[in-house]
Amino acid sequence: MGYILNIETATKNCSVSISKEGKTIALKELNRGEYSHAEKLHEFIKQVTDEVGIELSDIEAVAVSKGPGSYTGLRIGVSAAKGLCFALDIPLISVNTLQVLAVSISISEGVIIPLLDARRMEVYSSVFNSKNESLREVKAEIISEDSFKEYLNSQKVYFVGDGIEKCKGIITHENAMFIDDKLPSANEMASLSFEKLKKNDIEDVAYFEPFYLKDFVAIKPK
Repeated sequence: MGYILNIETATKNCSVSISKEGKTIALKELNRGEYSHAEKLHEFIKQVTDEVGIELSDIEAVAVSKGPGSYTGLRIGVSAAKGLCFALDIPLISVNTLQVLAVSISISEGVIIPLLDARRMEVYSSVFNSKNESLREVKAEIISEDSFKEYLNSQKVYFVGDGIEKCKGIITHENAMFIDDKLPSANEMASLSFEKLKKNDIEDVAYFEPFYLKDFVAIKPK
């Protein structure tokens, strides 16, 4: 199989990679604490293709992080991915953003709970075992001292993602392990997009929409 272009824009990390056979061979990303996707995404796409020494026409598929995550970030990433797929007549692959976070760490036992910051005290979360198999659907939930007790009471639980900052002072169970400084990255998308392409698990480019999970709410400027 050929090259896959991976696009991850669900958080403040604007991240793009080129992968082949499930391995990242070029990566460009920027997380400067604010959204830079509109400014940097297409620039990064050109930089990674130049680094590998290929043209866009050499890409076999485009993979995009489908959410949940930032409404604006997801919209920018998906729009770019769909535009490339239309123009190049190649498949579109969507990857669960929380699964991208989960595969960024390796564990031998216990579970991984990726958390992405949502509004107020809410997080987007899911649960994966050590084999990266999903154990629970994606949810938007309010964090409390009882959150995830069904997992914490029986095993180590590894929390990862920018949503952990909402949890550290509330979830104090001895089995809770917080992994800092992790955001979804196009680097970890490589293995996931490759497996999907092998199975021909692709999206309808015309009708695909990001998985926002919650409706977008516009806030009036002060």
